[in-house]
Amino acid sequence: MSDKEKFFAHIEKGYSTKGDFITMGAAMLDGQTMTGAHIKVPLKTLNRHGLIAGATGTGKTKTLQVIAENLSDKGIPVLLMDLKGDLSGIAQPSPGNPKIEERHQAIGIPFEAKGFPVEIMSLSEQNGVRLRATVSEFGPTLLSRILDLTVTQEGIVAVVFKYCDDHKLPLLDLKDFKKVLQYATGEGRKEFQASYGRMSTSSTGSILRKIIELEQQGADLFFGEKSFDVEDLVRIDENGRGYINIIRLTDIQDRPKLFSTFMLSLLAEIYATFPEQGDSEKPELILFIDEAHLIFSQASKALLDQIESIVKLIRSKGIGLYFVTQNPTDVPEAVLSQLGLKVQHALRAFTAKDRKAIKLTAENYPISEYYDTKEVLTSLGIGEALVSALDEKGRPTPLAATMLRAPMSRMDVLTDTELQSLLGASSLIKKYNDEVDRESAYEILNEKIEKAEKQAEKEKASRSTAGRSSGRRSTRMNPVVKVLTSATFIRGVLGVLKKVIR
Repeated sequence: MSDKEKFFAHIEKGYSTKGDFITMGAAMLDGQTMTGAHIKVPLKTLNRHGLIAGATGTGKTKTLQVIAENLSDKGIPVLLMDLKGDLSGIAQPSPGNPKIEERHQAIGIPFEAKGFPVEIMSLSEQNGVRLRATVSEFGPTLLSRILDLTVTQEGIVAVVFKYCDDHKLPLLDLKDFKKVLQYATGEGRKEFQASYGRMSTSSTGSILRKIIELEQQGADLFFGEKSFDVEDLVRIDENGRGYINIIRLTDIQDRPKLFSTFMLSLLAEIYATFPEQGDSEKPELILFIDEAHLIFSQASKALLDQIESIVKLIRSKGIGLYFVTQNPTDVPEAVLSQLGLKVQHALRAFTAKDRKAIKLTAENYPISEYYDTKEVLTSLGIGEALVSALDEKGRPTPLAATMLRAPMSRMDVLTDTELQSLLGASSLIKKYNDEVDRESAYEILNEKIEKAEKQAEKEKASRSTAGRSSGRRSTRMNPVVKVLTSATFIRGVLGVLKKVIR
């Protein structure tokens, strides 16, 4: 048996599967594509999370697009973070070209062009389904993590939430939370101290400053009603295909705090809402987090701990998380160790730091007798990647340099007309885009303060009137008092007393 035949058998055995799967492409050896040596990833292990990494321009976004399309075809909904604004074309079929046909002939898979069911979403004022959450839904622990608070400040946040629960004050947006903080150290100080203990004005001031920082990154648009129901992420269309939900984030690339706030709240809500399902035949939902370094680069240790915990636990809910970034070292080791599918595009070695990163990256992959991993990482072409997955028993598959299949949908953005047509047909826009501002803690406390001020003014006026009335009655209606307090009477009495003393 030749070396190529041995390699082919090696791939066939390592990627064989009895259950349903998605096909990534065909394995490569010595730069040649092994037609028919398909790299198959079982649906059963896709909730074990994954990584798509590689230098700029090596094809990460197209790989993300390919996986999302194939998941949708298998009836698995997808959520994509579109920070570069180039994923909306998934809604339209690919126009195709000779290079795509040539690639698929080499892989041994016929090319089929088609569009997919897409829902456009937004965190900001961009067109799309508005994604919002209330402060109450965040809860004190998650809000404290996002704000990177001290233990003392976390305690204050917990007390604020408790006070609002006890007094039925809805915490919907950030102005509600700020109002309660101000009330706790202002007009309502005595009320808070009596029931919940004293709050330091320096601590509440520090919390307020951090909330203002969050608002400056656009969080005031995110917090509020109507809250997005995460069940709407797992919709299936009339043809049995999962919806591909695309969140447009092109205008918040420079606001990592808002991005990480949204991501953490979304993951926490999904984890709290979705039922346990253990190891099922296919995942419930797959999330792709593009430019993942934005989550990790400015995250506090407390926030990183929270993310790591969710990554470890959310798998049992049937949820898969896929991080897309330039270098695997952008992802913390505790998270990286949880990722089952790794698709590594080419890395570039321009500096000593780059070479060190390549060496570290190579060590994250299974040892292979067919590849020098460090060398392959720098020689892969566009649309080629090293792939390592998990088989149906959770074991790592053989490392395979892979010629990846091309997307079936358009590798470009929608035109304005196509986008408006897609948005016009959305049922979720009608459900979520009417802003609601019902009575909440802000309005209730303002009304309470206003009533207290009016009552205080009324009591003050009443006391002032009573004092003036009392003074007039004592001099006008009681002449005895007037005589007894006169200077003549006092002098007369003192004279009598002097005579008595003598």
